[in-house]
Amino acid sequence: MIVVIDDREMVTEGYKGLFRREGFCCVGFKAEEFSIWASGATDEELSGVEAVLVAENNSDCIDAELAKKIGKSPRLALADNGNLETTLRLFSRGFDDVVKKPVHVREILARISAVRHRGYIADNNNIQPGLRIHLDGRDPEIDGIPLKLPRREQRILEYLASVNGRRVSRAQIFTATYGILEEGVEETVVESHISKLRKKLRVKLGYDPIDSKRYLGYRLVLQQENEPVDADEAVAVETPASAKFSRETLEA
Repeated sequence: MIVVIDDREMVTEGYKGLFRREGFCCVGFKAEEFSIWASGATDEELSGVEAVLVAENNSDCIDAELAKKIGKSPRLALADNGNLETTLRLFSRGFDDVVKKPVHVREILARISAVRHRGYIADNNNIQPGLRIHLDGRDPEIDGIPLKLPRREQRILEYLASVNGRRVSRAQIFTATYGILEEGVEETVVESHISKLRKKLRVKLGYDPIDSKRYLGYRLVLQQENEPVDADEAVAVETPASAKFSRETLEA
């Protein structure tokens, strides 16, 4: 779930539509609404926040307490004015990246992916061929061949990859995939999506890379750095080359 914070409802509605076209769940808040929601949200609800995009005019809405609750979720500022003074001011407020508008949502997704990869411990250079997962909406690959998946299954796979091997609950997966405002959909739909996803991965890989424990949840088995490499269990998470940007050449 991607959160967009902007006091202009027209802007948040626009981003929600654009992200959904790319297959990503997006929720819009006004600055005050976000503060109220985040302050009272559970850890499971907050764990479903994959990134927070904040309008330049609302850049002070995330104080130290809210930043702590959001945790490692990437925070990107959407700047109307891309001059050096504005950029430095926004970075000084704790943002992971500053993006000058107008900007295509695919570029935003690539930047989010790049920020999230900074904390990953999987080393793709030392991993044997297997399942390769992109976090910017591209199809996952098995031995270099794209694997076409329904949108929900792909988002679940990406979410499992993004938490770097940690176990997550059904509720966390639902929040990340469907958002917090989805009505008419039961949490149990996650089990159906994961069941179908696991069958497809088993057929293609010859093994099941998703580990599940009753009452504990699900995790994607990642090959950790400095552990022996087993080609039958290698799962890589890749940062696309398109997600690497120079701070000196940021352009809308």
